[in-house]
Amino acid sequence: MQNNFSFFIDHDSDIPKYQQIVDKINQSVAKDILAVGDAIPSVNSVCQEHKLSRDTVFKAYTILKENGVIKSVPNKGYYIASKNRKVLLVLDTFKAYKEVLYHSFVNEMENDIITDVQFHHYNIDNFKTIINNSLGKYYKYVVMGFDHKLVSKTLAKIPNEDLLLIDWNIHARSDNNYVFQDFGKSFYAALESVTTSFRNYRELHFLYPNYTNHPKETLEYFDKYCKDYGFVSVIKMNPKEYVIEKGIAYLSVSDRVLGTFLEQCRAKNLEPGVDVGFLSYNDTPMKKFIYKGITVVSTDFNQLGVSAAKFINSDKPIQVYVPTKIILRDSL
Repeated sequence: MQNNFSFFIDHDSDIPKYQQIVDKINQSVAKDILAVGDAIPSVNSVCQEHKLSRDTVFKAYTILKENGVIKSVPNKGYYIASKNRKVLLVLDTFKAYKEVLYHSFVNEMENDIITDVQFHHYNIDNFKTIINNSLGKYYKYVVMGFDHKLVSKTLAKIPNEDLLLIDWNIHARSDNNYVFQDFGKSFYAALESVTTSFRNYRELHFLYPNYTNHPKETLEYFDKYCKDYGFVSVIKMNPKEYVIEKGIAYLSVSDRVLGTFLEQCRAKNLEPGVDVGFLSYNDTPMKKFIYKGITVVSTDFNQLGVSAAKFINSDKPIQVYVPTKIILRDSL
């Protein structure tokens, strides 16, 4: 039984004091400082030691009880009830390649870790609600961000050592933990690797629909690549202008656009990889089977999930970029 457990409360912190208590006890359980059956200080003793109101401490203990971390025994006090650690995984949307990331992440996780998944759908109000409602309830937070000025302010409420940013380097600080893919230089290098294939076509068209949230950084590096290698290039954002023509290689960040491309190829009797080319962003399990195989430029989402799980399992800082590469198939 643990009778001398103590923790520090930062009265100047922006993190609410009740949440600091929740975080300290959750972290102590996760790091085996506290074990199942150990006693924790009473509400009154925490109030006296840290000069806190009874409501503040009771709110923290109520959250811990609701999450199954502690239990109360009448006339005896509070005790650690469970060793299970909970992780929150916040993704943008559910797509096939996100499923690959999720399964690799969960499969690498230690047995006592439970993963909850939520999706923000690029909606800042939804994102804020997810983060604010989760504060103090999780051992670690794995978050896929997006381009909005309030994202970083919202994430600042999570202790830095408990937060892992994944996928896109947007709003990241130099001291953040992260596992990112590179939408710039690595994308450029991937295009370079298939320059010979691109030479079979008279123009390169990047179909970047105006409804996508894909990082615009890829457009900048596509434009740079085409200028450096002398390709005639076009960037089209209006889906109504997507008319497939013979002799052109197309790049797209949207699987919806891939469907449009294949429909038009069938209607016009154009053979992908012969009459027209196609390079799709983000590999999925099905793309190697579609139309003899769709060439993709993609990060390794399995490795991204494995690396994210390593942060959870090891409880050590991590800053990693997962390479972006071309998987060459018959569509190019």
